[in-house]
Amino acid sequence: MKIILATPRGFCAGVIRAIEIVELALKKYGPPVYVRHEIVHNRHVVKSLEAKGARFVEHLGDIPAGAITIFSAHGVAQSVEDEARNRGLPVLDATCPLVAKVHNQARRYNAQGRTVVLIGHAGHPEVEGTMGRVEGDVHLVQAIEDVEALPLPDHTPIAYVTQTTLSIDDTRLIIAALKHRFSDVAGPDIRDICYATQNRQWAVRELAKDADVILVVGSNNSSNSNRLREIGEECGVPSYLIADESKIDREWVRNARSVGLTAGASAPEVLIERVIDRLAEWGRVDVSTLSGREERIQFRLPAELIGG
Repeated sequence: MKIILATPRGFCAGVIRAIEIVELALKKYGPPVYVRHEIVHNRHVVKSLEAKGARFVEHLGDIPAGAITIFSAHGVAQSVEDEARNRGLPVLDATCPLVAKVHNQARRYNAQGRTVVLIGHAGHPEVEGTMGRVEGDVHLVQAIEDVEALPLPDHTPIAYVTQTTLSIDDTRLIIAALKHRFSDVAGPDIRDICYATQNRQWAVRELAKDADVILVVGSNNSSNSNRLREIGEECGVPSYLIADESKIDREWVRNARSVGLTAGASAPEVLIERVIDRLAEWGRVDVSTLSGREERIQFRLPAELIGG
């Protein structure tokens, strides 16, 4: 069996930064440190950090007074930040800089008097954080049909922002629907969607040209991982989202000559290695890596963790 590895795959710069913030905080301040929400959407990452002394909570009320507090890569609403400040909690913000950029865009459009429309998935922590960063109403749309249902006059000056992990294609269609309905629409360039999301989606489309089956390593609650699986299916290749090697059904790959393998932006490379090992238990494998887009982006760490 031939195994083709996507490039790029796995951790993006925002995820690397978030995990490093937790690890450096544990090293500098000692355990426990408290993280609001999963630092990234991957249980293997979360369990590894828990073993080192990180404690993950959903509410600031579960954090003891004075404890080191970390906001996850998905970002938080302004009310959460205000609550932490009022309680005097020492906060390290691991919000991905690209998510923070969306927050700033939404606030800027709101200050211009535009009604903000957020393209994203209801209930996702990034969406909740972005909606909670804007004074006044933010209208969430998840599909083209939601555009027509917006309770706004067609002449309303609007501006859209997007969840960073969305599909470029899906976002483009919704933006087109907004521009078709409303006469005054502003928004960032579609290229402002997270580079890591774009690159990993492109890599899956390249995998689909050669693979009989595609395996995507990632968590069920990872938006970008789910979208990678969907893209594989849209390209006509049976595609499966797996948390780790234990979730592979041998029947999926029994007759496959080539298996494409990738990972969502919050999945560590060790999980890819374990999937390869599992496939090798079922027969001889030949592993190759697809050439792809090189990622060199790095994000700065908080100054208090690096002595700056």
